[in-house]
Amino acid sequence: MRVLRWIGFALAVALLALAVVMGINTARFGGDAPERAAAAPPAPALDAAAIERLAGAVRFPTISYEGGRYDAGAFENLAAYLVASFPRTHAALARETVAGHSLLYRWAGSDPAAKPILLAAHLDVVPVEAGTEAKWTHPPFAGVAADGYVWGRGAWDDKSAVIAILEAVERKLAAGWTPERTVYLAFGHDEEVGGGGAQAIAALLKARGIALDLVLDEGSMVLEGVVPGVAPPVALIGVAEKGFASVELVATAEGGHSSMPATDNAIGRLAEGVGRLTADPFPARLIGPMAGTLDRTGPAMGLPMRIVLANRWLTEPLVLRTMAASPSGSASVRTTTAVTMFNAGTKANVLPQAARAVVNHRLLPGDTVDSVVARDRAVIDDRRIAVRAIDGGRNPSLVSPAEGPPYAAVERAASRVFPDAIVAPGLVIAGTDARHYEPVARAIYRFLPVRTGPAELKRFHGTDERIAIADYARAIAFYDAMLDEAARRAAPGVR
Repeated sequence: MRVLRWIGFALAVALLALAVVMGINTARFGGDAPERAAAAPPAPALDAAAIERLAGAVRFPTISYEGGRYDAGAFENLAAYLVASFPRTHAALARETVAGHSLLYRWAGSDPAAKPILLAAHLDVVPVEAGTEAKWTHPPFAGVAADGYVWGRGAWDDKSAVIAILEAVERKLAAGWTPERTVYLAFGHDEEVGGGGAQAIAALLKARGIALDLVLDEGSMVLEGVVPGVAPPVALIGVAEKGFASVELVATAEGGHSSMPATDNAIGRLAEGVGRLTADPFPARLIGPMAGTLDRTGPAMGLPMRIVLANRWLTEPLVLRTMAASPSGSASVRTTTAVTMFNAGTKANVLPQAARAVVNHRLLPGDTVDSVVARDRAVIDDRRIAVRAIDGGRNPSLVSPAEGPPYAAVERAASRVFPDAIVAPGLVIAGTDARHYEPVARAIYRFLPVRTGPAELKRFHGTDERIAIADYARAIAFYDAMLDEAARRAAPGVR
């Protein structure tokens, strides 16, 4: 009995110690987070001419089609429009055309010893799905400003960033402001189909021996009502982006007439292989970008979640299970698997000789195209099913530091314009041009300074794309702040 009492006492002490440790961790959780404003300030005023400059840019159908097709004239006309719309910028900055229609600007800084920065965006847009044109409130390339929005394909993705950057530069020049660091502006013409233009710009900079202190491209946004359990807006700064791999699975068989079915059927075998893949997802992992997101947003959650997130040394398996339970959460903590194509058979009474499926993976940093294909092959575990990567694929980006002067510059600029938001590092689950600048920069960030919520996210690449004029005004203010924070050699924390 005495031994049992001692065991019970020891357990009680251990539980008490655990509770104390967890309580201390919870109390300290988020203690270093910057203060936030209680509410969003009014958007800066924006005159009609500035609104019209964005609307005018939307009117050029700079569409990137699969296979690298595009209307060269649309890009040439847009380039001429930019010259006419931003005369100070084009008088003061050097501009060159790269890879056909991508644009690279150079704004010489006063300190040649300071490493330059680069602000990136893209000129091209995705096509409008055939047959949906009549569903748009305004024609997709009419560039209409109405009801507090600029409407049209590219109004959000990504001409809002292109024109907002140029507006900020134009205003700085009008005020007589000069950067201490040289500033590059890089506008790719084919981001939506792989980003060959950005890749060529990065290669050109590397050939000239240019190393960048900071790259800022589009990517994550200011999310409202999107992060579960977090009431304030969350300004996510993407420090990395996922890769992708499309994997082809092919099963073959002898075929024949359906009246005498063989036991070995190509469709059945392939279906079994695909079933094994979908039943065995990639393991969930809490990588650095997502850990940073939780560290910043967790303190704004209710007490139970704060306790859980403050003690991830103990609760990480629970955190991963919870996140993996939703499609968006799962995409943030694992390499995803999606069967997107399945083709077989030519006639109802003919056994197919081949069956083909395509599985699309979005790769978490730490995985590679080769490792994903190897895992697919091992999980399927059937030598009669050929497994190979198609369309090249793309490995995940490097993970940029979520601390240090370059990140702090982006964080401060975001906090100046969105003082009510939690600013946090994050993972971009889609692809951007940013990854192409890895040969010339280590600090690469992805942030589109636009507020958005669940309803607006449905317009992304969809029908009725638009941007609120108030959000566009904040975007201009953000890029103005970025120039203040990152383009000054003597800016606090920027060296």
